[in-house]
Amino acid sequence: MLQLSACKAGDFLLEPIVRADQPFVFKGLSDPAVIRFYGVSYDSLEATAEQMDFYENLVKEERGAAWKIVDGLNQLPVGVLAGYDYQPQHEKMEIGFWLLPEYQGKGILRKVLPVFLQQLQTLFNLHRLEATVESENLASCRLLEKAGFQKEGLLRECEIKNGKRISLFVYSLLLAN
Repeated sequence: MLQLSACKAGDFLLEPIVRADQPFVFKGLSDPAVIRFYGVSYDSLEATAEQMDFYENLVKEERGAAWKIVDGLNQLPVGVLAGYDYQPQHEKMEIGFWLLPEYQGKGILRKVLPVFLQQLQTLFNLHRLEATVESENLASCRLLEKAGFQKEGLLRECEIKNGKRISLFVYSLLLAN
């Protein structure tokens, strides 16, 4: 099984997600400002156990890894970064992330994303990272582009969310290995 460790990212820490983080994960994945552009949401703390199983199984099955972002000053969790759907035969993985609303727009992800990507490279044999972003989520598009991801295209009306067809941009980052 993979061994995730905590690491420093500027004023923040990346710490492996554990079961005790379920209330924090529920707080994020039930908040309208977080789930507006996120593909997963929960309407009860109990239902969020499904997400905790997902995080746990990523590591147990070596299909990915997830860390909470912790503010180094007050030790409060502020968001999550995850790599998932690892395909060793193709040396690729998808990433996703979210921040609680009060921490959005403060440059936190810009600071911690490089450390997160390095952690994934250490744990997995990767050549390609992918991210899909809802077409209206301009902040995440800018973040990925600043991190070196390239926009590869638009999947037009490829999903239905809240009864509405949405389009997704596909981003990739090729890694030297």
